[in-house]
Amino acid sequence: MIIDYHSKYDEEIKNLLVELQEHIMKIDKEHYNIVGENFKEEYFKKTMEEIEKYQGKMYLYQEDDKIVGMVVGLINNEEIDTYDFKAPKRGRVSELVISKKYRKQGYGKILLQEMEYYLKSVGCIDILIGVFAYNNSAIHFYEMNGYHVRMTEMIKKDI
Repeated sequence: MIIDYHSKYDEEIKNLLVELQEHIMKIDKEHYNIVGENFKEEYFKKTMEEIEKYQGKMYLYQEDDKIVGMVVGLINNEEIDTYDFKAPKRGRVSELVISKKYRKQGYGKILLQEMEYYLKSVGCIDILIGVFAYNNSAIHFYEMNGYHVRMTEMIKKDI
């Protein structure tokens, strides 16, 4: 079941963030991603600061009294209308992770939909999600949920 964030789950949330980073490390062809000495505490702190700063929300998925997934959504911007860019108010999903043992059971889709409802309720028209290019399963998941690529970042190694 989906529940709102509560600080009593902080340690489980931190463990999910580490699990996500370890997954990214395994698929990182350049081997840039790491779990540094203070990763667990620092990344959690950064996540909570972003939620506060950007009118964000965190939902958790609880199964058998254990937190097995989480999603974080932020208000990416207010409406923008400049000389070279016009965009509506948009949200951003900054984190979505389901513990490996619980994947492929629909929990990620449920969390994503709950965050979409929240972001829509606060006036967001679009939702952005940054996905690591080598995370093919995540790319497929988001495509199956109606997302598409709008921008691509490329890298050239060893110049």
